[in-house]
Amino acid sequence: MADPQFILGVDLDGVVADHTYRFREILADIRGIDPESLPLERSWNFGEWGLGPDEYATLHRVAVMEYDMFATMPLIPGATEALWRLSDAGVWIRIITHRLYVHWGHAKAIGDTAAWLDTHRIPYRDLCFLGKKPQVEANAYIDDAPHNIEQLRAAGNTVIAFEQPYNRDVEGLRAKNWAEVEAIVTDLAAAHVGQFEAQLPGIDPGADRLDRRRD
Repeated sequence: MADPQFILGVDLDGVVADHTYRFREILADIRGIDPESLPLERSWNFGEWGLGPDEYATLHRVAVMEYDMFATMPLIPGATEALWRLSDAGVWIRIITHRLYVHWGHAKAIGDTAAWLDTHRIPYRDLCFLGKKPQVEANAYIDDAPHNIEQLRAAGNTVIAFEQPYNRDVEGLRAKNWAEVEAIVTDLAAAHVGQFEAQLPGIDPGADRLDRRRD
């Protein structure tokens, strides 16, 4: 018998939330420079931005604790609507993020993450904070970090690489945007469940349903 439940593990930074854009704004403010001087086409270690080996951790802590980065990242276009359609069609959305690496900042990281998800009306049933993602059970994953993609695939998992400048050398299943993610997940869920009736594109994605109920 087909498994009636399809679980999608969804990364946040670089997949749903635009980490690069917001971190660039913050770093430019700290340095007193024009954000446009920091290219969005960057490598994983931010070498194009002139960050030293140990500088990222320090600046990232400042960004989280003093600039509320986890609460103020812009949304990657199409994410909310695609996730609502998938959720309404029966996909179990499991948010998986590694954000607890700021010492003595866990309460803020968790609180700001939950607030951001609520603000942008992201549907989810689980919210997991952890570094080693193969430890989380899901039928498929969407991630941008090359090391996460490689580790998950090495453990036998299906992983959609969400395209970013720093992961273009990673081969295999990938998506350039959330429309492509939705199409891939729809096919994967149909194969896994046996029958999958996706919500028609453009038909009430559900992102504002809470506001409508209040009205």
